[in-house]
Amino acid sequence: MSEKLVIKDLAKSFSVNGGKLEVLKGINLTIADGEFVAIVGHSGCGKSTLLKIIAGLETQDTGICDMDGQAITQPGFDRGMIFQEHRLLPWLTIEKNVALSLNSHSKADCAARVDKYLSMVKLNDFKTAYPSQLSGGMSQRAAIARAMAPSPDVLLLDEPFGALDAMTKIELQDEVKELRKKEKSTMVMVTHDIEEAVYLADRVIVMAANPGRIRDIVTISLGEERDRGSADFTVYRKKIYDYFFESKVQEPEYVI
Repeated sequence: MSEKLVIKDLAKSFSVNGGKLEVLKGINLTIADGEFVAIVGHSGCGKSTLLKIIAGLETQDTGICDMDGQAITQPGFDRGMIFQEHRLLPWLTIEKNVALSLNSHSKADCAARVDKYLSMVKLNDFKTAYPSQLSGGMSQRAAIARAMAPSPDVLLLDEPFGALDAMTKIELQDEVKELRKKEKSTMVMVTHDIEEAVYLADRVIVMAANPGRIRDIVTISLGEERDRGSADFTVYRKKIYDYFFESKVQEPEYVI
């Protein structure tokens, strides 16, 4: 596979109370075209900040963050982003919310894309509804359709199912798997849900905090069809859980 995202020696800090707080330090990561990578870690380890740098919503202090060999300096339609909250505009219908990401497309192409992606997330019958008329899961489906409609090369997911009930979360995880299979997009997800990471990702990036850095990278060799109750699935889940119950956080041993 060719390289889609390349991050080298990336560091990021914020000014807090007149001082400097290191959020990310020495991040080195290469993500292949079409790969699904999940990033897990304690709150405050910088995983969402890293996702925002890839999205072009934040800039690093030092190091590089390239996509297809070009430095990422601003947001672009080549990267779609889904947040924990759906962020739909309440005064627009669902079809018009999805069409917001397609302002550079012709009217006919826009309509075709809206229909295509609302159909993929099973919302074609609700395209004239307003966000207030949908459940939380349906609203997040609409947010996924909006992010996918421009056919981004990279889809970034920041805790997209964190606010949903358990059954709705599982349904949407399966829909994301199907979208990935159909669209062949590269996907990078930030999540606190280790089971979700093992279920969806090709690799899981385990981060440590203070400052945020990569502790380990776990390759999930389970194939496309994954059984959450299998022994192999449990082994991967436990391996990642164990990082969060160790009393001492070690420095990363290698660079990818």
